[in-house]
Amino acid sequence: MSKDGLHPRNRFRELYDFAKLSACSPALSAFVRPNAYGDASIDYANPEAVKALNRALLIHGYGLKMWDIPDGYLCPPIPGRSDYIHHLADLIGHTAERTVFDVGTGANCIYPLIGASEYRWRFVATDIDPAAVRWAQKLVASNPSVAGRIECRLQRSAMECFKGVMKPGEFFDATMCNPPFHASAAEAAAGTRRKATNLGIKKAVLNFGGTRGELWCEGGELAFLQRMIAQSVECANQCRWFTTLVSKSENLPSLRKALKAANAAEVKILEMAQGQKKSRILAWTFQR
Repeated sequence: MSKDGLHPRNRFRELYDFAKLSACSPALSAFVRPNAYGDASIDYANPEAVKALNRALLIHGYGLKMWDIPDGYLCPPIPGRSDYIHHLADLIGHTAERTVFDVGTGANCIYPLIGASEYRWRFVATDIDPAAVRWAQKLVASNPSVAGRIECRLQRSAMECFKGVMKPGEFFDATMCNPPFHASAAEAAAGTRRKATNLGIKKAVLNFGGTRGELWCEGGELAFLQRMIAQSVECANQCRWFTTLVSKSENLPSLRKALKAANAAEVKILEMAQGQKKSRILAWTFQR
């Protein structure tokens, strides 16, 4: 339970009080307008509006003092990221004595910020982008309530998930990851166009932003996660549960096959849904 007595998953309806959000972060008020139903809302196709909403949610809902991202970097939808943290808490336990390893934390550092604020977990946050790591470190340092609970580390190899940043002797209750979903810039752009069409937007805009490492990699989501599974074997004794988001359900059979080949002791798929968007968490362990 949170400080207000609500289960964390039930708080977002309460948090989306735009008057309270604007009071916490006045910059948001410039983007708030009545929607088609007469309710206060924002234009979710506007990247600046989405960023202002995220900042207000993190200040109002999680007690952070500051949050921002550099231009062009991924601006994640807070409810979906929060949902992953809450599912992970159900898997590993809600107590503060948990340590989590975040693969690809990005400049937004969103999972560590939410997890450290909500559950008082400790995080090691990694990324291959030096600029993203520096920005994440800035965010951590700017929020005293979590500053001592998050360590940011630069992963120097784009092909490694754990080696080089998971130190010998360290043990984690879980790893987590929001992998790059696309196999190329063209595929990512096509996805943006489809999204814009579905929303009735004439001009395709990356309202959530994203750099190459955040949105695409060679082979896309499947190749990235197959590599992660293979590499998790090498540090099987250093982590209780390895987990990752899986955006494309059609990738699950191949991932299950990879986990079987890796001799995973147990595999779980945790379904998630926010509005019309559906996703799932793939979790596996080598602990018997």
